[in-house]
Amino acid sequence: MGTIEINQTPKRVVVLGHGSLDILDELGVKPVGVVKPLLPHFISQYAGNEYETVGSLKEPNFESIYMLKPDIIIAEGRQAAMYSELSQIAPTYLFQIDNKDYWKTTQHHWRVLGDIFDKQDIAESLIKNTDERMQNIHTLASKENLRTLAVMNNGNNLAMYGEQSRFSIIFEDFGFKSASAPSTKPTGPHGNLISFEYIAEAKPDAMIILDREQAIGTSNGRAKALFDNALVHSTPAYQHEKMIFMDPAAWYLSAGGYKATHIMIDDVESVL
Repeated sequence: MGTIEINQTPKRVVVLGHGSLDILDELGVKPVGVVKPLLPHFISQYAGNEYETVGSLKEPNFESIYMLKPDIIIAEGRQAAMYSELSQIAPTYLFQIDNKDYWKTTQHHWRVLGDIFDKQDIAESLIKNTDERMQNIHTLASKENLRTLAVMNNGNNLAMYGEQSRFSIIFEDFGFKSASAPSTKPTGPHGNLISFEYIAEAKPDAMIILDREQAIGTSNGRAKALFDNALVHSTPAYQHEKMIFMDPAAWYLSAGGYKATHIMIDDVESVL
């Protein structure tokens, strides 16, 4: 959203998302203010009192941000609609990952943050070792040719996601083949509602599942019980132990983060 002018390396940094906080941590940039609700386990050190809390992912506290007198604000997609208001407080960079082109846009943002904070060499090193793992996974997945179902449950509702969805990284970047049944094909970014009968009909070779309730902190482990049923047990994915539950903090809350991306790689690697 527009361009920002930074005359010198920012010292006072406010970060409004978990993916950007994750990569800034790897770059060695320490913020003065962060969003603490739903803070992922891999950046839990930022729950400490030395970092001011500046609201939640969906509701930043503008007064708290203003009082910190930031040199720069790093916002994410959940705050995109607030960009102009945030920009009135301080120069604001929008760290927004395109789900349809995850790794390409992630690299772009890592490089931009490397430029902003004069950490270009570190950024390039992080990109290099991540890209190597990405390429290895893509090669393995392409050889395995596993028909894969990406599913998210929200309570008792199930949705599947395909190549052009929020989980397109599984297919576009990691190289898995999308599974579906004749009755419904995955379309659009927001997924398609399905049933366990559909899962049995699709006969996926692999299944990658996100528990949204766990991601947003409303329950823990209910998805595993939900998927423990005869219809799921009938699938090749279950029978060949190629059914995994994603790390919800990495996949749902921290898009574009360094540690988050490597956790995603670890997750899919476990089904190969």
